[in-house]
Amino acid sequence: MGLFNRRRKRGTDETMQYGAKLITVAKPQNPVSEQFRTVKTNIDFTSVDHQIKALAFTSANISEGKSTVTVNVAVTMAQAGKKVLLIDADLHRPTLHQTFDISNRVGLTTILTSHSNEVDMANIVKEDIIPNLSVMPAGPIPPNPAQLLGSNRMRAFLNMVKEHYDLVILDLAPVLEVSDTQILAGEMDGVVLVVRQGITQKAGVERAIEMLNLTKTHVLGYVMNDVRTGPDGYGYGYGYGYGYSKEKDTETK
Repeated sequence: MGLFNRRRKRGTDETMQYGAKLITVAKPQNPVSEQFRTVKTNIDFTSVDHQIKALAFTSANISEGKSTVTVNVAVTMAQAGKKVLLIDADLHRPTLHQTFDISNRVGLTTILTSHSNEVDMANIVKEDIIPNLSVMPAGPIPPNPAQLLGSNRMRAFLNMVKEHYDLVILDLAPVLEVSDTQILAGEMDGVVLVVRQGITQKAGVERAIEMLNLTKTHVLGYVMNDVRTGPDGYGYGYGYGYGYSKEKDTETK
């Protein structure tokens, strides 16, 4: 879009090729896993007066860590006992099938393009791939993602799965990259913006929030990733509020 100065090579395909790192599964006692549990707890706090059945994660641009944050928060939710359905709704750069090493032959797009009134979930959803966590891959990449995700069939599908799971979590495409995220985000009970330290620009955060506000999206807060925490590596943090033009806590550049 030419809105922002980018000082580094734009994005990578690493997560698309190899999947996101599931540190909450591989190393549940690692401090980073604990940080994901803190993110989960903060999201739980936001649902005290506003029940969250459909939660989504997005970012301003590609390669800012949203898929990694999404899957690890979903795992912590499942580990806490919630029955969770994780859906890959990034129909431009799907990754969940690589993360969980499952087929992407059928998935969300299979349901949205079907003319049948009956949904064969057993053939599309990988149930309890981790205890309490079920996963739906994106399916074949369509030529018209925005049309599919903004369809009445998508809304009906979301309403259906919300009846069967404690929590439905969607991995959405970056909001500044495509229009379908803005459309679908407004259907969620809450959306979390993933911000990558040193990569996401302040103008990108501002514009992302402006676009989400246009669809009256309930933005719960942001997750800052790739935060240098000391000699042991990187971590994650959770924050609230988007007074980005005045407040220091949202300045990323």
